[in-house]
Amino acid sequence: MRTYDLTPFYRSTVGFDRLFNLLDQAGSDGSPGYPPYNIERTGENAYRITVAVSGFAKDELSIVAKENTLTIKGEKVANENSKAEVLYRGIAARAFERAFQLADFVQVKNASLEHGLLHVDLVREIPEAKKPRSIPIGTGASAPQVVDGSAQKAAA
Repeated sequence: MRTYDLTPFYRSTVGFDRLFNLLDQAGSDGSPGYPPYNIERTGENAYRITVAVSGFAKDELSIVAKENTLTIKGEKVANENSKAEVLYRGIAARAFERAFQLADFVQVKNASLEHGLLHVDLVREIPEAKKPRSIPIGTGASAPQVVDGSAQKAAA
C-alpha cells in the first residue's frame, strides 16, 4: 500500500487540520471490514448508517454517541447450554467495534434492528445562529440616523 506525506499541506493551510487528520486515518486504517456497513443519504439533511449484525440480539449491541464520534459495539454472550458440535463455522460471531466520525451538528435520531441489520438514523440540524443570513446593502450617501434627539439638544 502506498503512503502519502501530507506534511506540506499542514504548513500551507489553516483550518484544515481535521480534514488532513481524517485523510491520515483513512490511509493508515488497518481495521478489518467486519461488520460490513452502508452509509446512505435519505434526505437533504438526513442520513442512515446500516450495519450488518446478523446473529446479534438487541441486548448484545450498544450504540454510543460522544462529541463527533458514533461508536457501535457488538459482543456475543457465550451460550454454554448448547451441546451441538460445530463442524464448520462460517457465520462470524466475534465481538466488534465500529466508529464513525460525525460532522458538526449531526445528531443521532434513532436506531432499529430488523432482519439482522442495525439502522442508525442521523440528521444534521444547524442552529439558527450558524445558518447563512442575508445582509442588506445600504447606500453610502445617507447620513447616520439619530435615534432620539438628545444629541441635537445638547449641541444647542
